[in-house]
Amino acid sequence: MSGTDSDRDPTAGLNVFRVGGVVRDRLLQRPASDADYVVVGATPEAMRERGFRPVGRDFPVFLHPETGEEYALARTERKAGRGYHGFVFHTGPEVSLEDDLERRDLTINAMAEDADGGIVDPFGGRRDLEDRVLRHVSPAFREDPVRILRLARFQARFPDFSVADETRSLCREMVADGEVDHLVPERVWQELSSALMEAQPSTCFELLHDTGALAVILPELDCLFGVPQVAEHHPEIDAGVHTLMVVDQAARLGGSLPARFAALVHDLGKGLTPEGELPRHVGHEKTGLVPIRTVCERLRVSVECRDMALLVGEHHLVVHRALELRPSTVVRLLERLDAFRRPERLEPFLLACEADRRGRTGREDESYPQADFLRRAHRAAGAVQARGFVDQGLRGPAIAEAVRAERVKRVTDLE
Repeated sequence: MSGTDSDRDPTAGLNVFRVGGVVRDRLLQRPASDADYVVVGATPEAMRERGFRPVGRDFPVFLHPETGEEYALARTERKAGRGYHGFVFHTGPEVSLEDDLERRDLTINAMAEDADGGIVDPFGGRRDLEDRVLRHVSPAFREDPVRILRLARFQARFPDFSVADETRSLCREMVADGEVDHLVPERVWQELSSALMEAQPSTCFELLHDTGALAVILPELDCLFGVPQVAEHHPEIDAGVHTLMVVDQAARLGGSLPARFAALVHDLGKGLTPEGELPRHVGHEKTGLVPIRTVCERLRVSVECRDMALLVGEHHLVVHRALELRPSTVVRLLERLDAFRRPERLEPFLLACEADRRGRTGREDESYPQADFLRRAHRAAGAVQARGFVDQGLRGPAIAEAVRAERVKRVTDLE
């Protein structure tokens, strides 16, 4: 990481360490993330003199003049307000590597690697990696509510790890103190969307529910826990448990973020079912559209994720009955998806619906022929083009009627 000629190597003479995820992942023998570097004992002026380009506003971060990699000066932080932005940072030659590592979230992320490959581990991160434990570094963890979200995301990334009891208790205290109330929507969505793309996203939401954070950031989902469902269709009974099983199935099937988010929110309507109607949830598909929109607006979810969530929320039960539907209803469903103009919507939509069917105790490996049928129906109906009817002399609404009739016929021919 350092050389002997400062003209050729801008890091020559600097005390540089790799830090964070790249060290953790190397020790776990996992594909390494992008390297982060900390420079100890330097000043912003010294970095600029070596050609590093400053990019940080809140604290000095510099881009390597050749590789473009980020190098941050070692820093400390002091709580000066509520929420994620309530911090004052300090850098200076007197800030040590241990000072910098101590401000990090988890012990497994608070290790460094020196130029010779030696591991610097002042807070027991290596031991926690071996023991498969997620543990906060210091009491400063409580000063940043984003760390609860990051902890939950790492739980989803490492589902075989356990959260230390004292860390779990600290998260509950942070929720009780109102720190989570000050999270900004963009950061919540950033962390949750990342967690959804991990191998077992359910563990993220289980931890958030257990600590009380989910009731603050996603109350529409949190209220599903404890809501009963008809055991014949849902042997797992609990609507919250079912939802997390669906999310894991979406991950298991390799779903995209829109598909996984749709799986997460597809049953929000069940949280609004009157108690006297339980355990049945008649019409929950329609009822759930309002809370889905509310969640998407509050968290500023991407348009693609929002639209997919609304489509799956409204139509997933129809898809489960696809083999029983009239051909005209099949075509109408495909039209509602806008699948003829936007065929890229079909696969994430079907995957989320399949995840819903499989996300039930004892039914995780059931086949889902409905998806294959709808794919065939889409191919057959989508092959119908308006041009042929124009050439026949049809005009205006007559063209659309003819196209639709032919699409229905082709779906009928599949049976």
